[in-house]
Parts: sequence; C-alpha cells; structure tokens
Amino acid sequence: MLDRRDFLKLIIKGAILGNFYQLITPPLAQAVAAGDVKKLPVVMIETGTCTGDSISLDNIWTPTFSDILSNIVDWRYDWSMNQAQGDAAYRILQETYEKLPNEYILLVQGSMIRSDGGHYDHVAYEQGKLITGMELVRRLGLKAKYVVAIGSCATFGGPVSGYPNPTQATGVQNILPERKVINVSGCPAHPDWTMGTLLHLALYGEPELDSYGRPKLFYGETVHNRCPRRRDYDQGIFATDIGQKECLYRVGCKGPVTYADCPTRRWNDRFNWPIGCNTPCIGCTEPGFPDLMSPFSVHSPDIPIPGGTKIATDSIGLGVLGLTSAAIVGHVAASLYKGRIQRNLLKSSVRGKHRLSLKKAKTFHHYRVKKT
Repeated sequence: MLDRRDFLKLIIKGAILGNFYQLITPPLAQAVAAGDVKKLPVVMIETGTCTGDSISLDNIWTPTFSDILSNIVDWRYDWSMNQAQGDAAYRILQETYEKLPNEYILLVQGSMIRSDGGHYDHVAYEQGKLITGMELVRRLGLKAKYVVAIGSCATFGGPVSGYPNPTQATGVQNILPERKVINVSGCPAHPDWTMGTLLHLALYGEPELDSYGRPKLFYGETVHNRCPRRRDYDQGIFATDIGQKECLYRVGCKGPVTYADCPTRRWNDRFNWPIGCNTPCIGCTEPGFPDLMSPFSVHSPDIPIPGGTKIATDSIGLGVLGLTSAAIVGHVAASLYKGRIQRNLLKSSVRGKHRLSLKKAKTFHHYRVKKT
C-alpha cells in the first residue's frame, strides 16, 4: 500500500517525466482508500484574464480534473468552478484565509490591473463594496503558505500588459513585493506545470526556481535545446514558410530564448505542440511576451530591449535575448567562436550573401562577426 509520501513522489516523477497517464489510476485508488493523501487547501483568484489557464487545467489528461478535485486538492474557491454562488461562495473564501492562515495555497490567474486603483477589475462584492482583484490578491497572498501565479498574465503581465498598457497591468510579484511568488508561466500554462508545482509544494515544499521564479522542473532548458528539429538548425536547414517541416527559426521561431519543456511534454495528452504543427514557438513563457516576441511569424532583424536599445538578432538565433539567462549568451559566444551560426545562416540564404553582425550593447558581451 502506498503511503502519502510515496504516492506524491510518484506524481512528481510523472510531472517531471511527462507520463502522468502511466502512473496515476491504481496508485491513486490505493492511496485514497488508505486515507494517505491529505488534500491541499487551494483557492484560485482570477483577475485580468481570459480564463485560459483554467480551461487548460480542466483538460489535464491524467489525473483528470475530477481526480484532482476529488482526491488530491481541497479546491475551496474558484469562481468558474464553484457550485455555490454569491455570498455563499465568498464566505468559503473568507473562512479559508481567516481560519487557515499559512496553510492554503493561493493560485492567481490573470494580470494585476493597477490603473485607477484597480477599479477596472472587480472580483468580489463585500459589505456593499466592490473588491478589486489587486486588493483581494494582496489580502489572500499575505496570509497564504505559498502564492503561485499561473499563466503569462499573472506571472509577467502577459498580453494584457502589452504596449501601450492603458490599464497598467502587471504580474502578481509586483503587487506582493513582500513575499516570494512562484511563477508558472505560459499562455496558457500547461496543466502538468500547474499540478506538478502544487504537488511538489505538498511533498517537498518550494521547488528550485530560476531567476524569474519559475520551477526548473519545467523551465530548466530552452525549447531550442530539446527541439526535435535542432539537427536542422545545426545543419542550416531552415523552413522558408510556416507549415514546412524544417527548422522554423527563419520564420520567427523563438525557441532559442524560450525556457519550457514543450518538446518533450507536449499538449493534448502528449500528442502535439506548436512546432509539431509546423508553426513557430512564440515564446509565451518568457518575460516581455508578447511585445518582445513580436511579430511571431517573422524573422525580425531587431529585438527591442527595455530602455530603447535595439540589438540585431539576424546572426544569433535570437540568442541576444540573453536577458532571459546568461546561459544563452554563453551559447551564442560558443557558437560564434566555432563559426557554426555563420555557416548555418549562410547555408540557409537563398543568395548566400546574408551578412552576419551583432551590434554592440551594454547588456551583452561585445562581439563583431565580420563577413568572411
């Protein structure tokens, strides 16, 4: 008979390896029958959102969302899932943060709307007063054991914070500077990333995070590193249009600067993912998405950097967005040293006359690759 710890270890292993579907049903039944699984108190607040992360989580294959609600978490409040409505539902939320301080996990979906005191985003009604998303997230976040932001909007502001950002939308961390926020980014976040993070919190506590607060379990490597078309990239075999089966870097793929395990985890019961559909990665897990990753389907010569600087990316596979990690800069430097990138782009050029250059920038190493 599995005890709670062994059961959760099995689930975490599934989250890491991407094989929930092979692991869950018999162990879950045994553990639940033995009473070894202590449910996690969870509340979810949706703010400036399209509800895409809830839809994504609802489509988790195994465990099913029904398994999650019945056996793994005590999903106490979520306006899109609650059977209760109005005051009855809100009382459940109030009881959670009043009676279970430092025990529950707060999930936040959606950006924080700050303009005009947050009054473009009301999420509750309390004693005749409209409560803003920003106010409620702060109230619950300061008493939660863990705060987990899911989706690009909650983590880094996402599309809602795109230029010119009239609502002053931002991520959860910026309105909870007093405490750490675990960021599960993506547009939407993969359901395994969300559930895997919750289960890690239950068994081990906080997972190892990268510099942007994302669990390294899921965001430890770039899409580029694990991409099945990496060989095409290395050999300079590039698609010239979306829909082709070669490396999509030249038609806008942001895989070289996007940290996520999409190539191995995939979506829809591990069946597909964007590059598997012959469309470029759009970098939805990264800070600055969507502005810094636009246009999605065009191999842009320049990437705007905060502060007004523009850096040419034609020669480095977008590695100049080393803002996401110093490791990218190191990869670029090594590739430039070996001449691999030069050869790749020259091979991919129809005329063979593309020039390689990397403009100087204060935020990156200074290299100049001259035409040979």
